[in-house]
Amino acid sequence: MKILLSALCAAMVTFTGLSQAFSQELVVYSARKEHLIKPLFDAYEKKTGVTVKYITGKAPVLLERLKSEGAQTPADLLMTVDAGNLWHAANEGVLQPVSSSVLEANVPESLRDPENRWFGLSKRARTIVYSTERVTPYELSTYESLADSDWKGRLILRTSKKVYNQSLVAMLMAEHGEKKTEELVKGWVSNLAAPPFSSDTKALEAIIAGQGDVAVVNTYYFGRLLKKKPGLPLAIFWPNQASGGVHVNVSGAGITTHSKNPEAAKAFLEWLSSPEAQNLFADANMEYPVNPAVKPHDFVAAWGEFKGSELGLEKAGELQTDAIKLMDRAEYK
Repeated sequence: MKILLSALCAAMVTFTGLSQAFSQELVVYSARKEHLIKPLFDAYEKKTGVTVKYITGKAPVLLERLKSEGAQTPADLLMTVDAGNLWHAANEGVLQPVSSSVLEANVPESLRDPENRWFGLSKRARTIVYSTERVTPYELSTYESLADSDWKGRLILRTSKKVYNQSLVAMLMAEHGEKKTEELVKGWVSNLAAPPFSSDTKALEAIIAGQGDVAVVNTYYFGRLLKKKPGLPLAIFWPNQASGGVHVNVSGAGITTHSKNPEAAKAFLEWLSSPEAQNLFADANMEYPVNPAVKPHDFVAAWGEFKGSELGLEKAGELQTDAIKLMDRAEYK
């Protein structure tokens, strides 16, 4: 009888533990749009029973919210775009270090925080797109070459106010130093075919309209446009293949400092870096998986292979303020 009672008690404890695990809830603050993240959250809930609730908003707004909420925050994870934003969140103390051999194996060192406070989960390349009607790929070589006089009145850029360009310039500073990078950016400004555009999509549309011949954009904007209008006279060029490689950046996430469920949050973060989740995460926005074991979607793979920069992306945050000042001095609006 005692044995039977002991067995029943053990079973009840086990059932209670499982029930608690599967009724657990995670809260994510996300700067990524709902249609890009909800399929992931739904898949994880179906797999584990863990409910993922989320609040979406602009990266700076979510960061300020986390800071003001402090220990009272309901958020377990912060998910955002660009290493500059991730670095800033970590530097403001709202993300905690995570010890995980799984994440260290799945996310290359250059695509995560040196202190493991944030991890890239999808990768994007900020590369050159050109008009196939007015440019041959043999005319192109590097980001730096776009400052040459050959491109006078032919270059299209997005505004310097966007973090994507701030991170690009910061990474160029990490590679070349401040003086050389400032000369480069001044060359870009001198070659502009039109004032900087408010979005990468508008920059690409300006090439199609004949306002300019080349632009620097994130690959997924090219992909979105091509999906809507196949056959557009645009093509991707991978610059700097004989030197530092293409500028890559990430969307990623970290566990909040005051998470109420840090272990469950870590399990979710590890799952997001796994082969099972990586294509779900990357394909939704036509990005590249960060996990080297996972291949990109066929549509993305068709753009060709490239060597990406292996400079640590923390530099995008560390040098962001200096990059903004440099772009201002270069009159890059």
